[in-house]
Amino acid sequence: MKFAKMHGLGNNYIYVNLWEEMMAEETLAPLAIAVSNVNTGIGSDGLITMGPSTVADARMRIFNEDGSEGQNCGNGLRCVGKYLYEKGIVAGERLTIETKAGLMRLELHVSADAATVEEVTVDMGEPGLNRSQLPMLGGDPNGTAIETVVDVVDQQFVVTGVSMGNPHAVLFVDDAAQADVLGVGPAIERHELFPERVNVEFVSVNNSRDMDFRVWERGSGVTMACGTGACAAVVAGVLTGRLERGETVVVHLQGGDLRIAWQPDGHVYMTGPAAWICEGEWLSEQARVGE
Repeated sequence: MKFAKMHGLGNNYIYVNLWEEMMAEETLAPLAIAVSNVNTGIGSDGLITMGPSTVADARMRIFNEDGSEGQNCGNGLRCVGKYLYEKGIVAGERLTIETKAGLMRLELHVSADAATVEEVTVDMGEPGLNRSQLPMLGGDPNGTAIETVVDVVDQQFVVTGVSMGNPHAVLFVDDAAQADVLGVGPAIERHELFPERVNVEFVSVNNSRDMDFRVWERGSGVTMACGTGACAAVVAGVLTGRLERGETVVVHLQGGDLRIAWQPDGHVYMTGPAAWICEGEWLSEQARVGE
């Protein structure tokens, strides 16, 4: 199996081109676990497949390092856009990607010679603000989950729930760099309020256009960046009065910066880089299961 390894601000995945590779459905989750292993595999936050779509330029699927399938991945979308353009699979600078969260629209910002993609802006669509969209138990299913108290590790935390096609619980803290991500993150991820588990963001707002961010990702743990999480954090900031709707906010993730704006049209727009790490061939017997 040929693969590419790419990252968006350090959030790295193994990418497989299904126009060239054939993979049985039952092999995808075990393969994600295998390739993600840093000791016996390649090492990554998971596996992303790219292939034909009947409704978009390409279909993207995301498998976390524990084998669970995700609905959406902002950093992955930017890498997919870069891959498709630079490999000649798409020719234009505007394209659509089919995900489990729906159709995502990408605008590629290419170099002067049109050879490489330097940044990608993704229209992440409208956030889901109701408990039923996360999903999150307790309270009115059609009501919001703004500043809801969650009891974990003998403490109470105030979270704001936002769906960006996948579920997020945003905590505003005094200093994101000092947040107990390893202790609180997994406890909230698997809290009984979230039947499908949840991504957990720890955010400190510096001013109305600038915030610091750390994340515990559902199924992957601590990662360097989470694009959908950064979008959710900005939405939560607006909902709680910390940020202004329509302003572009620079979100400082451990792997670098994203620019996020929740615009008056209701859509959230994310702009940031994508980068190659390497290409290679996976030789494990697991890659040939089902052939």
